[in-house]
Amino acid sequence: MKRLEQLCHQYTNLSESDIKELQRTARYLSSTTLYQSADVFIDVYKEMSQQALVVYHKPPAKTTSLYSGDVVGMEALLKNEPGVLRTMQTSLNSIGLLAVTQENRLIKQNIYPIRNEHRTIGVTIVEIAADEEIQADLQKEELNNCQLAKVAKSTSQVDALFIDQLAEAVLIFDAAGHLLITNHNAQELYRKLGYRDNIIGMSYDNLSIDYTTFEYVLYQMKYKMSNQPIESKTTYLNYYFKVRKVWLASEEQLIMIIQDNTEFKEKEAEIISKSVAIREIHHRVKNNLQSVVSLLRIQERRTQSPEAKKVLHESVNRIMAIAATHELLSKQVKDDVALRQTLEAVMYNFRHLFQGAQPIEMMMDVDPAIMVSSEQMVTISLVVNELLQNIFDHAFEPQTSGVVKLSGTLDNKMITITVTDNGKGYDVHQSNETSLGLMIVKSYVKDKLKGKITIESNKQGTKTCFYFEQNTSDVVH
Repeated sequence: MKRLEQLCHQYTNLSESDIKELQRTARYLSSTTLYQSADVFIDVYKEMSQQALVVYHKPPAKTTSLYSGDVVGMEALLKNEPGVLRTMQTSLNSIGLLAVTQENRLIKQNIYPIRNEHRTIGVTIVEIAADEEIQADLQKEELNNCQLAKVAKSTSQVDALFIDQLAEAVLIFDAAGHLLITNHNAQELYRKLGYRDNIIGMSYDNLSIDYTTFEYVLYQMKYKMSNQPIESKTTYLNYYFKVRKVWLASEEQLIMIIQDNTEFKEKEAEIISKSVAIREIHHRVKNNLQSVVSLLRIQERRTQSPEAKKVLHESVNRIMAIAATHELLSKQVKDDVALRQTLEAVMYNFRHLFQGAQPIEMMMDVDPAIMVSSEQMVTISLVVNELLQNIFDHAFEPQTSGVVKLSGTLDNKMITITVTDNGKGYDVHQSNETSLGLMIVKSYVKDKLKGKITIESNKQGTKTCFYFEQNTSDVVH
């Protein structure tokens, strides 16, 4: 019992209560007169390798053991003993399944779950030899419950050639729960799951992968859900399946269709993993940009040139706009971002930078339903940042109040963003030739957003409007 405890502590996540229950089961198996002609084992789930682990073995009292060496502490592999992990996962008995020992010998296994606090914590395995003659007898014994007349009748009613063309695994059971007909994909599926027997004639309970027994399925079909199909999604070992069952009342047959969604689930998990990685990259880019901003601010404080201070200050604002977009992207699950959220980040940055320096009121009127792609978001942030920078630098006299308004609309898949102020205005034509900020704005709108920009300015203020086509993975109307 000490070795069982040590193995459980070393290789499993079982609790002390679970281990005590396994020890109690082991003591019972050691003292019982049952199974005197069989090797009896207790296996548990080994977390690291995701295989079964032998923690107890009782050799037969009346015959020679199937094992020449000590197998306690060894693994039972899925490919060799499919019933072991099947019972661990489904909590269903696995009766009469063929398996291969750690010493490469063919055996027959009966496997029963060991439960504690409504959970399966291990399995009891009863093993006997299964040479070719015994294997044939076992198959005949299972087929005795299936009437040959029903097999012939089923074959005429269900076109075996047709079901072989289906991508899903198809299994048809008789009224007693024995498998009558199956297609090639079903045979391949169960071989992949480790089944070594010919599954024809096998019971539903030995083939169930969704934690149901044949008795329960009949109850669902006949009394709870009539003839309506039953659908379920289930995980079995490392596989993901969608299972559909239909009861043919007139023929007293159960049709089970299994769709393997494992590849889809794996790709879905890969996408999620990449999405998390991308968000982490955005977070790190934001942090690195903030480090660059800190260095530029140090340089700005140390320089004596007013022109250099101005250039460094504008560079800080541009980098902060980019950093703000990466911060938003680091929190986004999808690729698309709300336009309002993008503009709010830019406005927050300006409020923070110019707080107390200029009594300017900033307003926003943007439909929160408008979405933009992450690529558009970065460009929009830079364009709006340059426009706001231009307003704070030139639109108002020092210490004078003013109003700046951002608006965003969507019409027929065209997004229009307008930035207005009530400042003193400027000569649009002259500024076009000398302003780096306006050069950046026009270049980004034209080349990156594939849009157009208009600027109107007079003594009552300036209105800059740029518009472009919405580009999202899920366009919101």
